[in-house]
Amino acid sequence: MTRLSYFLGIAALTAATSAQAAELPAEIKQAGALKLTVNSTYAPMEYRDPATNELVGLDVDLANELAKRLGVKIVWSETPFAELIPSLQTRRADFIISGISDRASRRETADFVDYLGTGPQFFVMAENEAKAATDLCGKKVGTTRSTSFPVEIEKWSKQNCEPAGKPAIQYVPGENSIDVRNQLKQGRIDAAVQGSETLPYAQTQEPGKYRVIGEPFAKGYQGVMFRKDDAALREVVTEKLIAMIADGSYKAVLDKWSLGGNAVAQPMLNAAPQ
Repeated sequence: MTRLSYFLGIAALTAATSAQAAELPAEIKQAGALKLTVNSTYAPMEYRDPATNELVGLDVDLANELAKRLGVKIVWSETPFAELIPSLQTRRADFIISGISDRASRRETADFVDYLGTGPQFFVMAENEAKAATDLCGKKVGTTRSTSFPVEIEKWSKQNCEPAGKPAIQYVPGENSIDVRNQLKQGRIDAAVQGSETLPYAQTQEPGKYRVIGEPFAKGYQGVMFRKDDAALREVVTEKLIAMIADGSYKAVLDKWSLGGNAVAQPMLNAAPQ
């Protein structure tokens, strides 16, 4: 995204929410509920608490606060990550807030209101001898197949491995972040890639087991995903999100999940660079 289009996106959001208060679409207001679906395998964004089996996470907290401000309840459902976008397109979900990255390829049929910084990071088992990311050239690196990370890994490898005369990274697909970490623990892969928002939680859950290598090697955003023809819903949710940032409740949710460093100053429309 160019600087001009970025600022045009901000201007569009500001204009939409300052001229007059946006309103919920009539069908949602009449139902008194939002239909939201998540992939509950992406802690700490959304997951089932092992102790209570309740659906919890940063996205769940943000969505619940948005729903309270909109005066509606949420009817939650769960689906595999690969089914999130079809759930939106077939109107089984009103919007998607489920750890989904804003990607240019996804904007053909949807708009993203970006609310969280993210980026792929390499990590290994604590006993692994790798010190720098370039030590992973030629190694088997796993990540979730349905994310943007396979492309980012290939791009990073072409920029950092092959030019130095080192073999390319061998990408190994996984179904979700849990599957990828299991492959790592079982020794089927040498390293793995997850979003920077998930690794602190994984490290607290299994202390001393994983070691992060380097900083995120690409920059992106997670966004609330809306159908292109649902501008009214996008605008009213954006309005509430702006208010949450202004009054500190957005920060409180991120701090609760130890992700204050991933905060954005304002929600952004289709702002991710890839």
